Amino acid sequence: MTLLAQTLIFGLLTGGVYALMSSGFTLTFGVMRVINLAHGALLIVAAFFTWWLWDRTGIDPLLLGLGLTVVMYGIGWVLYKTVIARVQRIDPELTLVASFGVAVAASGVLSLIWGTEARAATPSYFNTSISLGEIVIPRAQLYACVGAVLLLAALYALLRGTFVGRSIRACATSRNGAALVGIDVERTMAQMFAIGAATTAFGGAALAVLYQFVPDSHYVWIGRVLCIVVLGGFGSFAGAAAGAVILGIGEALTAAYWDTRWTTAVPYLLIIAILILRPQGLFGARHRLEGATT
Repeated sequence: MTLLAQTLIFGLLTGGVYALMSSGFTLTFGVMRVINLAHGALLIVAAFFTWWLWDRTGIDPLLLGLGLTVVMYGIGWVLYKTVIARVQRIDPELTLVASFGVAVAASGVLSLIWGTEARAATPSYFNTSISLGEIVIPRAQLYACVGAVLLLAALYALLRGTFVGRSIRACATSRNGAALVGIDVERTMAQMFAIGAATTAFGGAALAVLYQFVPDSHYVWIGRVLCIVVLGGFGSFAGAAAGAVILGIGEALTAAYWDTRWTTAVPYLLIIAILILRPQGLFGARHRLEGATT
């Protein structure tokens, strides 16, 4: 029972981080109907920024992740204005190809700047833990999860309690209707995409602390993100959180009771299972837009 409890706790902590990592992706789809395959690359960009700044300053990498939120927001804004918006005006379906091209280009640029060696940010508490009887809680996973949950709560508050959030929800319901009541739809779409990119700042910082990464790691992470949103239902904010927890627990159980080498296969096995059993995801197609804003 102790091993099971330990495994479930570790899975929940991992799931909390995964939830933040996938939130920007699912919100972007829920509001804009854009499948942003560059999301994994943005996570790796944030991870490299975090590692580089930590290596030179010694500042806690998770704190650096909070500070990088503004930087990733700006990158998201520029990416939307220069690539996504222009491609959408030509053919909305091409945004899938364009975002994948951005991901490949970002990987190449990161390789040129920082090389292809595996990197990781290891703060002083990385190998420490909190003991609760026989249960051991790693501090790095705990701090990353707590930070992710707090940022998810802040994102929810932004969507529900600010003018920007109300504008985003209005555009998710009807862009034409939003325009009729005076909302600048184009600006709101840019803000939504930038907010989605901003969520990768802390997500990337947590990735840098908890995992090793290389420029090409974005393929692995976009696979995890896609698994989460397929599980929860595309565009569902609540579904992404549920899918993240399921994936985190699934990986933890696989590592504890089977073989750690199989953990990378868990996301793809879950995708196959959910597509066969419930293609619309846990929250169903009719909740996609609602889930993106509630």
